Amino acid sequence: MRASQTLQRGLDILDLVACGGPIGLREIGESMKLTRSTAHRLTAALVDRDLVRNTPYGYQLGPKLLVLAETARLQRPLTALARPHLEALARDHLDAVNLAIRDRDRVRYMDQIRGARRMTVRSVVGELRPMATTALGRALLLDDAENGWRRAYEADLDAPCDENAQIAWIERMREFRDLGAAFDIEENEDRVRCVAAPVRDSGGRIVAAISISSLPQYLDDNRMAQLVRPVTETANAIARELGWTARSIDRRTRRPHAQPAD
Repeated sequence: MRASQTLQRGLDILDLVACGGPIGLREIGESMKLTRSTAHRLTAALVDRDLVRNTPYGYQLGPKLLVLAETARLQRPLTALARPHLEALARDHLDAVNLAIRDRDRVRYMDQIRGARRMTVRSVVGELRPMATTALGRALLLDDAENGWRRAYEADLDAPCDENAQIAWIERMREFRDLGAAFDIEENEDRVRCVAAPVRDSGGRIVAAISISSLPQYLDDNRMAQLVRPVTETANAIARELGWTARSIDRRTRRPHAQPAD
């Protein structure tokens, strides 16, 4: 077996174990159309390097992958790997593009690419914003249970206090969850509209969010709907840099997170 072919098959076994593990040697051989001896030789090499573990339940991913994942994360911080994608989104659509993370019950801006229009929206990198009344905050909350949504709403001093407003906000969050993106229609700042989508890590967990922000004359209701796809596609492109795939599963919900159709 040529070295390149051996490497390819070893990587294919890693993918198989990642998606279907624990998995037995027989299943590996049948899935990859390998003889038992070849399958054993390849998995044994992976076990020797701690990339795979042989357990009583079958083969599972090994501890060396945790080390490699942490090394990759440190070598490519979120802002650095996200920036080319943010720049491309801003260049294609002319408006400001933002990157943010969750900081307890607030949104913290990590990066912004300024828009190319005569009048544009600006944010300060490092500043904190509310969760419930911003598109970025809503995108970061999409996977939370509804009681978590209520806590975020009640912690947001900019959110209306009456119960009917909270009920309406929860209903909108359900719609955003189904859409996979969130809007802010001049709710956090006058004359500022945003379309945001979550960024997920290798386990499918939301770790950041991105948004396009602009003024109402550039971002009417129709254009906001049109921007959902490019914003979510850009968020997914950043997520793939973090190891996310369409087969990634959130450990809490066990829901697969599928990519939008081409």
